[in-house]
Amino acid sequence: MKFGIVIFPSKKIQDYANSMRRRYDPHYALIPPHITLKSSFEATEEEIKEIANKIDLISRNFNPVSLKVTKIGSFKPVNNVIYLKVESPEDLDTLHNQLNSAFDGNQEYNFVPHITIGQKMSDDEHSDVYGSLRMTKVEFEDTADRIHLLYQLDNGSWTVYETYRLGKE
Repeated sequence: MKFGIVIFPSKKIQDYANSMRRRYDPHYALIPPHITLKSSFEATEEEIKEIANKIDLISRNFNPVSLKVTKIGSFKPVNNVIYLKVESPEDLDTLHNQLNSAFDGNQEYNFVPHITIGQKMSDDEHSDVYGSLRMTKVEFEDTADRIHLLYQLDNGSWTVYETYRLGKE
């Protein structure tokens, strides 16, 4: 099975992201707006129990994380992804690094906290959309107090396997 670890931002931020994702993100119906902490990985039913325990231990060592969504950015020329940039204190980087090193430690890209709002675009479409969105004023502040272990269903959509509160209970 495929799994991933994410933070879901507040409903207000999700609604804002979805207003653009509906149009520019073919994954719109498969997963809500999110910040990826650990990109998708394969695990068996047995392995995921041990992984879930590791995530639980890591999450207990973190306080809720402050998030600021400050602008619209792009990963071009690496790929044609448009996103909401998420700024955060070092906590988010540290959380990402601990989750990543608790597993294989491999990651395809450097960690850039973001919420994808557009992807899988042609170069021309990306230029047009990013050109019109990049000057948009974006200002949201949020506090994330939980992380989610997701798994992918047969139809390609993602659903929550387990939720972990940040900080000691």
